[in-house]
Amino acid sequence: MRLLRNLAFYLAFYIGSLLITASSLASLPFSVEAFRARVRNWAQWQRWCLVNLLGCELVIEGKPLDEAVLYAVKHESFFEAIDAPALFDCPSVFAKQELFRLPMWGRAAAAYGLVPVAREAGARTLMQMIRAARALIADGRPLVIFPEGTRVPHGENRPLQSGFAGLYKMLGLPVVPVAVNSGPVYHKLLKQPGRITYRFGEPIPPGLPREEIETRVRDAINALN
Repeated sequence: MRLLRNLAFYLAFYIGSLLITASSLASLPFSVEAFRARVRNWAQWQRWCLVNLLGCELVIEGKPLDEAVLYAVKHESFFEAIDAPALFDCPSVFAKQELFRLPMWGRAAAAYGLVPVAREAGARTLMQMIRAARALIADGRPLVIFPEGTRVPHGENRPLQSGFAGLYKMLGLPVVPVAVNSGPVYHKLLKQPGRITYRFGEPIPPGLPREEIETRVRDAINALN
């Protein structure tokens, strides 16, 4: 049964993803709102496949704030990266630069307002990211970052990437940590039935020393480990 559920999931999700991505790019020249709606549809389609084909449950404890903040999200699988437009209202996500080279998806990501992150970013690249982030904040877009920089197996508590502290300092925004435990369900090729939980933490004020902000964010995003 699990194998059949996975087969149904992969067929439905990836065929649907191709159609939705193509639809989003086709709508872009005519309506930014329609384009953004199609991107959100992709995230919603993943949720539908998760619940109805894999037999999983999605639980959300807390909710996003109605103010400018930087959301620091635990990263255990592709689920939370794809799900961001469903969880947040038109978010701008800091994403690996390599992803922007993917056919179709890279073009859609750039048009949607994702911010490319170079893993070996120097001061100049960081300032470009800061300028892009400030413009998005001015446009009322929530900012989302995966501060570990890559997917981390469930149960592991790794140091945050150094760029997170730089963004926190330069943007001067509160940080809302978001724990998620998608790894056991979603990370492996053969996905498992189970529950994925998001847990929004308390906002952390701006202006804290690097060691303190990193410790508080690490503790909060790993609350479901």
